[in-house]
Amino acid sequence: MVGITSKLSQSEIVEEFMGWLEQRNPGETEFHQAVYEVGINVLPFLLENPEYMEAEIFRRLTEPDRIIIFRVAWQDDAGNIQVNRGYRVQHNNAIGPYKGGLRFHPSVNLSILKFLAFEQTFKNSLTGLPMGGGKGGSDFDPKGKSDAEVMRFCQSFMSELYRHIGPHTDVPAGDIGVGAREISYLFGQYKRIANQFTGVLTGKGLAFGGSEMRVEATGYGCVYMMKDMLKHRGDSIGGKTAIVSGSGNVAQYTVEKLIELGAKPVTMSDSSGFIFDPAGIDEEKLAWIKELKQQRRGRISEYATAFGVEYHEGKRPWGVPCQLAFPCATQNEISREDAQTLLNNGCMGVSEGANMPSEQAAIDRFQDAKILFSPSKAANAGGVAVSGLEMAQNSMRLSWSRDELNRHLREIMLDIHNRCAVYGTESDHYVNYLKGANIAGFIKVADAMLAYGVM
Repeated sequence: MVGITSKLSQSEIVEEFMGWLEQRNPGETEFHQAVYEVGINVLPFLLENPEYMEAEIFRRLTEPDRIIIFRVAWQDDAGNIQVNRGYRVQHNNAIGPYKGGLRFHPSVNLSILKFLAFEQTFKNSLTGLPMGGGKGGSDFDPKGKSDAEVMRFCQSFMSELYRHIGPHTDVPAGDIGVGAREISYLFGQYKRIANQFTGVLTGKGLAFGGSEMRVEATGYGCVYMMKDMLKHRGDSIGGKTAIVSGSGNVAQYTVEKLIELGAKPVTMSDSSGFIFDPAGIDEEKLAWIKELKQQRRGRISEYATAFGVEYHEGKRPWGVPCQLAFPCATQNEISREDAQTLLNNGCMGVSEGANMPSEQAAIDRFQDAKILFSPSKAANAGGVAVSGLEMAQNSMRLSWSRDELNRHLREIMLDIHNRCAVYGTESDHYVNYLKGANIAGFIKVADAMLAYGVM
């Protein structure tokens, strides 16, 4: 494999492979980071399992099955023609149809979507459900746009995307910038063009094939993972101070589950800054935040005014003392310096609600300190797990209750924890959840690829 032999040390193996990858994919820094995060565990594992190395499974996994790039032209309310770029990265369908969200944000580029699709493949494998990995989106920014403008963009976007997706081919969902409104417009356009009512998108409204628990699933799952890590160590989540970044769906329902389990969440944030409420965000305050973000689309700074607490403009909450941290905003929001600050302030556990929110240097610090650390591919898998359950409900033309879906979600997250523990427990009994998630996610996909032969 790209010059890798048993004569090389583990660090040399990773360095050799990453040199090849970076030369093949120049400038794609987010993609390089995602592959490195997996490769540090999987590449040494290959030396112990030569059937995977001889079949070049990991090298094949760094090359998407296909990438679709297309023009999205639409008209704004002033009558001006706007042009954006649309993408779909269909990364790997060895164990099921491509599955992964659509992101509408100005930062969207091929590197970000390749990292997300690569990570999605391992995340979906960890759920135990038959789903491959994919991701897509556009550099379109829905902020500041009218409903009519968002609708016209979504319809134009789906007019091309519909050719490449289907309930047995590729099932997109929402992500940053793609919520219930956008999914509804996208599904409506697909239905009109294809003349089919199928489960081609997840995150739909309950009135037209959506699932209970989908909105809550990522945040709830992130907290369930922390609960299971603490329980494995003989501890509990109750009474602990928690800091949360973000204020979208993932952050909101992370806070909701923390409150339910007896923790005290004290921060939330958005792109402008963060609020610190030392008394804790309770159910009443959280309801106010949900109304602010879901209905008024306001800024988190308004919370500080309404409840008389601190607002820190342009900053992230990692300097606030805590025992538990839940990064739920975006990628690379925790630097090495932030990680050290968290450790200095007594943080004992991090569960990643966003996708790859910690820089590699931050992860290294957490693991060196041997705190509880669950990577996003494990901790935030609850969202795609319930998306997979929505696909199952659509196929059977039925709907499960909220309680039944929450039970399924709880079982899936516990199973993810346990499989991470199997592959991640080290000689001193420390559980390296990153290693466990990477190897457990890899094995299922790799075994399927071996069975198919060279293709």
